[in-house]
Amino acid sequence: MGWGWGETAVTYYESTGHLLLTPVDREAPARAVRLRELGLGERADTELDAFARQIAEVLAAPYAGVNFVGEERQFFAGLHHAPDAPASGYPARVLPRDHGYCPHVVVRRRALVLEDVRDFARFAGNAVVDESGVRSYVGAPLIDRTGAVLGTVCAVDVEPRRWGLKGLATAKSLAADLLEIIHAREDTLRTG
Repeated sequence: MGWGWGETAVTYYESTGHLLLTPVDREAPARAVRLRELGLGERADTELDAFARQIAEVLAAPYAGVNFVGEERQFFAGLHHAPDAPASGYPARVLPRDHGYCPHVVVRRRALVLEDVRDFARFAGNAVVDESGVRSYVGAPLIDRTGAVLGTVCAVDVEPRRWGLKGLATAKSLAADLLEIIHAREDTLRTG
């Protein structure tokens, strides 16, 4: 099945034959252990809030986050909402795993750009479209030095958005920058 962004992905179905909107995440148990080791994904973090603000500024987006995806939920340890952004249900620190697009990035282990989520049947029906007004998304995975995908850096808008290749490259670069911070924290924990 083509996903509209230049690659083919596996389609997951329930035993009943219904298309699952959120892909099966076989790495979730190991990720949960790794997140606990790093002390991530359980509480808001002022440094990660500042990093989310940087994501929003660099991508000129009203909302941005540093999202850690667990087995049952997502947790935005870093979150930014522009003061002049439209009022909506977004952003929330905690979302069910089947809300939003970050779980797709985590399972795919690849960045994702959705310039208008309504253009993709798989994504248009996601709860964040109706509940929060999300219309466009760019996100990149946080793949740490152990090979674990911890979560994502992401930005969203309530309007369709032409992120393009530049937006995708920027999201990937920001993910690499954040991984340096996470690895430095881990090194400090080990030597401290």
